[in-house]
Amino acid sequence: MDYKDVVMGRRSIRGYQDKPVSKETITEVLEMAMRAPTSLNTQPWNFYVVTGEPLDKIRAGNVERNLAGVPDTREFRKGPGYEGAHRERQIEIAIQLFQAMGIERHDKEKRQDWVLRGFRQFDAPVSIVVTYDKSIHGSDIAPFDCGGVVNSLVNAAWSKGLGCVINSQGIMQSPVVREHAGIPEDQVIMICVAMGWPDESFPANAVVSKRKSVEDGAVFVGFDD
Repeated sequence: MDYKDVVMGRRSIRGYQDKPVSKETITEVLEMAMRAPTSLNTQPWNFYVVTGEPLDKIRAGNVERNLAGVPDTREFRKGPGYEGAHRERQIEIAIQLFQAMGIERHDKEKRQDWVLRGFRQFDAPVSIVVTYDKSIHGSDIAPFDCGGVVNSLVNAAWSKGLGCVINSQGIMQSPVVREHAGIPEDQVIMICVAMGWPDESFPANAVVSKRKSVEDGAVFVGFDD
């Protein structure tokens, strides 16, 4: 694919074919992703690539604990809730997804099912858990670099025909993820990325989120009009 086709064509995938992704393909995707720029070449990221029974155990544990009301134990700072334009964009994509899936506003059962899909990492055949070394925890640089590599990861996957969705719900119960993904205590769990072959019949996969225009998002200084 042309780079512009990848960036402009990529969308978040929330429904996957029941089809495995080979270790060789994921390795190729990671090789491309890990060319992402990083502060002072520190390359703080690590990847725990999970599939099969260990991933099924993470799904089950995540759902069970969340339904039981176990408090969220995500290891990154969430900050205050979104307000203003940020909240409006959050609601806008939710409306797009619910309309695509035929989920009515007051249909609690379907809304709950959608939430559970997130806890299950959207039933993707692969989950890539992104971590960084606890020895550099406390600075915003490592999370910033991890964000950069995740952007590279989802674009690299798309160029190979794979879909992804960046999913913080899948790591809400970090002890479950840590246990079944074999993540040692010297790592901070940053985020996870669900990955697999897109199911083109899944309605939400056709949703393309609306984006700010360059005019709304960029300030040009010192340029001639």
